[in-house]
Amino acid sequence: MGELLKFTREDIPEAPVCTIRELNRRKYFVANHKSAEKRNRQSQARRLRNRVNKTQMKNAVRKVNEAVQVGSVDEAKEALKIAIPVIAQTAAKGSLHKKNASRKVSRLTKSINKMQTAA
Repeated sequence: MGELLKFTREDIPEAPVCTIRELNRRKYFVANHKSAEKRNRQSQARRLRNRVNKTQMKNAVRKVNEAVQVGSVDEAKEALKIAIPVIAQTAAKGSLHKKNASRKVSRLTKSINKMQTAA
């Protein structure tokens, strides 16, 4: 699964003229220059790095939401204390926009405060 697919010009089927976007969608795009090959490698590395960061953030947010659904205020507060730095790190690394991160923290805090006043 970690193996990169390499296509040559011969692998591209004979077809009517199509756009680059269609070639990318079909995964037949072949980098023609060294710089394009390097850019492709860099993009794949960044994509994997961003995916790891976002997954960690989503797991932290999920724990907060589960605690809110159960209704335990203390658990939710503890989960939020853990989630806020994780969300901030994800934004700092560039995997998430800083305003998006701020909005997530705000909404999580708001849900916990709402649950606290209801109890």
